Amino acid sequence: MTLAERDKRRSHSRKTGAMNLMKSLLASTVLLIAVPEIAQADILVGFVTGLSGPVSSIGIPNGKGIAAGQAYIGEVGGEKLRLIQLDDGSDPTASARNARKLVEQEKVDVLIGTSGAPQTLAMATAAIEMKIPMIAVSPIAPVPAGDGGPWVVQTPQPTPLLVQGIVDHMKAHRLKTVAFIGFSDAFGDLMYTSLEQSAKAADIKVIANERYARSDSSVTAQVLRALAARPDAIMLGGTGTPGALPVIALSERGYKGPLYGNHGLISADFLRLAGKAANGIICPTGPVTAAEQLPAANPIQKVALDFRAAFEKANGEVPTDSFSSYSFDGWLVFVDAAKRAMASGAKAGTPEFRTALREALFTTKDVVGTQGIYTYTPADRHGVDTRARVLVQIEDGKYKLLP
Repeated sequence: MTLAERDKRRSHSRKTGAMNLMKSLLASTVLLIAVPEIAQADILVGFVTGLSGPVSSIGIPNGKGIAAGQAYIGEVGGEKLRLIQLDDGSDPTASARNARKLVEQEKVDVLIGTSGAPQTLAMATAAIEMKIPMIAVSPIAPVPAGDGGPWVVQTPQPTPLLVQGIVDHMKAHRLKTVAFIGFSDAFGDLMYTSLEQSAKAADIKVIANERYARSDSSVTAQVLRALAARPDAIMLGGTGTPGALPVIALSERGYKGPLYGNHGLISADFLRLAGKAANGIICPTGPVTAAEQLPAANPIQKVALDFRAAFEKANGEVPTDSFSSYSFDGWLVFVDAAKRAMASGAKAGTPEFRTALREALFTTKDVVGTQGIYTYTPADRHGVDTRARVLVQIEDGKYKLLP
């Protein structure tokens, strides 16, 4: 081989190597460009709950319920459902701030949350302003519709529906007067207003309205004033751990009359603190609380039992509360709406998808959950009927379904 031939071969080799390197770089560049597109295909769910602070006895179960939902259904139409969770510390200001962070920085497609009525109301207000669909997992007062129509639905039963069950029971047992002891916040207001309206229609008089803060360590004064009114029955408007305070105080003062609670007392923390004092309390709650006692023909029974299995898979324990099932149902409602939003052709991560998701939420029909069967419309953000309510009586830490 001549010198000229060797030089020619070396030149060709260098050119071939350079071309191969260029092809490799181009392939890597295409791969790097493709990765964000794959990530953007994920449907992002922003979840806020109170893992700390006075509402954590509700917020921690809420967090476990959403984990159960993700374990139960992790994708829609081949698209992964990715959850981003933030703790609001039971602070309404933090609830709104977290909602904004999730939408503006994380670019989530939907919001779910949070624990506590004041916190959820603050979060919902932010969601409406940012035009992002939201599923509330705590009961809230009516919120403005917002641009383009309503943006917020909720999974907890409307308070009037639950309280009506209590009033019907009072009327059936010929009780004529009732005293109220509840939180001095939005939840307490919801409970009291519902009681007042239903009781008036049933010719039952509300003769005391005593309130206390969730952070209070004593409710002695409130209990004494309620007892002084000599009511035929007492209704409780507190939830979770602080909901046990008046129950214990009433027991210590020898109260033996009918005692009515609410769905927020279906909690292991409440039962632990209240102990034997909780025996006999009648609570309106969702069907999941007494799933095994439901008729086999009730479609809620299967979903409720599926929820318990998913909860145990996700958390390594069985559920002992009612709060986790509200966030689980929120996940089911979201998944159903996401399927229909995707069918519209809108892509996750876009304003068009948020709008499609909102429209899908408010055309939800007969989604079976653990707490009820959900059918939302622009005029009905609750989506449930009397199938979402049962009455149970607490006896030694267990819930007995009442006829």
